[in-house]
Amino acid sequence: MSDTYKMESTTASTKKLADKKLLKLIVASSISNALEWFDLIVYAFFARTISKLFFPTDNETLSLMLALFTFAMSYLIRPIGAIVIGSYADKIGRKAAMLLTIWLMMAGTFLIAAMPTYETIGLLAPLGILLARLLQGFSAGGEFGSATAMLVEHHPERKGFISSFMFASQGLSGLLGAGFGLLLTTTLTTDQLESWGWRIPFIFGLLIGPVGLYIRRHIEETGEFTESKEEKVPLVELFANNKLGILFNIGAMILSTSVTYSIIFMPTYATKYLGLSNSIGYGGTLISYTVLMLLTPFVGILSDRIGRTRLMIGAGVLFFITVWPAFFILSHHPTLIMLASVLFWLSVLKSMYFGGLPALMSEMFPTRVRATGMALSYNISTTLFGSFTPFLLVWTISATGDQLAPSYYLLLTSLISLLALFGIRRHFKIN
Repeated sequence: MSDTYKMESTTASTKKLADKKLLKLIVASSISNALEWFDLIVYAFFARTISKLFFPTDNETLSLMLALFTFAMSYLIRPIGAIVIGSYADKIGRKAAMLLTIWLMMAGTFLIAAMPTYETIGLLAPLGILLARLLQGFSAGGEFGSATAMLVEHHPERKGFISSFMFASQGLSGLLGAGFGLLLTTTLTTDQLESWGWRIPFIFGLLIGPVGLYIRRHIEETGEFTESKEEKVPLVELFANNKLGILFNIGAMILSTSVTYSIIFMPTYATKYLGLSNSIGYGGTLISYTVLMLLTPFVGILSDRIGRTRLMIGAGVLFFITVWPAFFILSHHPTLIMLASVLFWLSVLKSMYFGGLPALMSEMFPTRVRATGMALSYNISTTLFGSFTPFLLVWTISATGDQLAPSYYLLLTSLISLLALFGIRRHFKIN
């Protein structure tokens, strides 16, 4: 009896230790990604306030476009970060790259939190914001590939589930960002918000950084990486033998990226074009990010069981069929309930689409070019189809007067991604 008890106790202790290590790995891998998205979302949510303080002009729309253009310009450096930090991760290790990215992210966040306004230092203010966003963009360029490689290589038998936290963490970031937006816009006056309130979320984000740094220092390098054959120049090998993987990964990412940045744009869309209050805009977005945070890991589990492309194609088809009717109804009935319903539906479809996406991307690259390959394809897609989305939507709606512009954009991106997924099924035989 005692031997049986000891065996059961040992098994329970082993399982508890394994669960603890898994949790630490998930937190370590996703925390910098979460911080990146938190800062990105907060910047987009407070774009109207930032435009007044750092990009003042006589035209409110022009000021907003300048703030969003700066938001977009920082993404041009992300592919460079993907190449530099991704190659570093494939040469030196995932852990070393992940420590570098979180230091850079913290530096960018500090600059935004502490930057004096245009009224105080003139042109140095918008230039300082641009520098901060460039630092964050360079860091983010290498973050996704390094952290996702770390996750899937530690647990290759549960790729879909464990790597889904890279995107579920974005839901948590959005939830926190929208929560700050809702809290600050409902409790502070406009003068208070513009004077100091908008800085609070960035200060909060800065406090998260040291926690992530501490946790990342205490994780182990993956066995798959240490045992694999080193490539002298990962980037050369990547382009020599994995060009198709890059191309299809970019295509598969397009829909996920465009939906993400459309959701980020929704508070601005709701207030500027639908005439809703700030609190309604943020309240509707809270629902969206709650869905993304909670549903995505379950979709990751499902992708491990029934196949990734099968789930993603189904979600892509539903996007294509329903996105225009959703925005049509919202534009004609702009209420909190309708906004929440549209965001809820888009978020359910997005979770179905991107829950298994990180694992799918990892499966198209061998170990020693995996971080570079995923980082480069992820950031090319994000730069081309994500960074300019808010700017493009503001310009398109202003130029045409058509409030359905976001739906046309999502129709196009869903079609492109569906074609990419069928290509992946054909060339890589991934279900």
